[in-house]
Parts: sequence; C-alpha cells; structure tokens
Amino acid sequence: MPDKEVILTAVTDRSQLELLAKELGKEGYEIVSAASLPELVDAIQKEGKIKLALVDVSAFDHSIWEQMEELHKARVPFLVMSNQRSPSVQRDSIKHGAAGLFTKGLSIKQLMEHIHTLLGRRI
Repeated sequence: MPDKEVILTAVTDRSQLELLAKELGKEGYEIVSAASLPELVDAIQKEGKIKLALVDVSAFDHSIWEQMEELHKARVPFLVMSNQRSPSVQRDSIKHGAAGLFTKGLSIKQLMEHIHTLLGRRI
C-alpha cells in the first residue's frame, strides 16, 4: 500500500481543524497540523514530506507570508483561507505563490475538489 499524501493544515480554530482532519482523513490523506507559527515553521522544515498546505492566514499575523514564501520555495502548493476576500490578502496570496484563495464558509466538497485537482487525483 502506498504512503498517504501528507497535507499540512495551519489552522488555529480547533473545530475547523477537526472538520478538516475528518474530511481529509476520509479521502485518504495524512494530516500534519500546525496551530501556531513555530509549529508551522517546524512542519515546513520537514522537507519532501508535505504535498500540499492549507493555511488560514486570518489566524496569524503578517509574518505568516514569510512561511508561505518558504512553502513556495520548497515547491509545496498551498491554499490560502481567509475570513474575507480582501484586496490585500488576495494580493499577498498571489505574490507569495498561492495555488488558490478561499473565503471561509466554502463547501467541503469544493475544497476537496480543488485539493484533488492540485494533487492530481481523479474526482
């Protein structure tokens, strides 16, 4: 049996994290969670393991973009989640190489479709 693809979730809201872990687990993904900036830095340094990252930028300060740059340099695609679609978040997401930007409240189905597409899975 092949190894599961690892998805990094950088989310501080416990209920959101549990929902993501449950849904991603049902789809056969392994989850690595980072609920703080130091945990995120540590997870990113485990190079080669992470296939995709989901990052709730609204839960972190502006220094989160430095970590997004590290993901981009490591060629790890990442999806940005935010409370609202503001021009500054949209601009920073593009600038730092995000593979997508989602506003919270999107359906799990839509998120899973985007994840499957990024990871080359058939829907």
